[in-house]
Amino acid sequence: MTTLVSEDIWNFDLEAALKEISEQRREQTLKFKHEQGQRLCVLAYQLLRQGLKDEYGIVENPVFDYNEHGKPVIVGHPEICFNLSHCKEAAICVLSDRPVGVDVESIREYKESLVNYTMNKEEICQIESAENPAAAFIRLWTMKEATMKLIGTGISNDMKMVIDLQKYKYTTVDRQRYIYTICTDLFY
Repeated sequence: MTTLVSEDIWNFDLEAALKEISEQRREQTLKFKHEQGQRLCVLAYQLLRQGLKDEYGIVENPVFDYNEHGKPVIVGHPEICFNLSHCKEAAICVLSDRPVGVDVESIREYKESLVNYTMNKEEICQIESAENPAAAFIRLWTMKEATMKLIGTGISNDMKMVIDLQKYKYTTVDRQRYIYTICTDLFY
């Protein structure tokens, strides 16, 4: 498995980068109203391009096809599993030979209503008893999102019970301003 993370959101020429990516990704990028969102969309794609070149020798721009829930696959390369995510501070790409999900989120305050809607009682206790409740919430949130991205369902109604340590392996990394989690199936 290869993980590429970048915080270099403002260190590239956006106009030049838009000319270098696939037309499909350019269209997705330009749907973002603000420059920061556009830059993050391009940066995640650039990380994927770099990973494909380094790991597989693929130099052409990847084009995506999507399942019914929006999980992307690379056209012509169904054997390459990948996942992308970005937040205000960073973009991440994970490549693997088996299904993978990743989520990155900025550490920020949360709403109690969101906690009650998405977390089970045990998780709520973890958040409330944590030294940094905001980071504890984001840690659990990234685990949930990475799981749903792994299984290809996107955000679903069963968020309270989606984390399963008996079925999935979670690798969570805490950075100063953000947290990311990679999720893989233990028994693939």
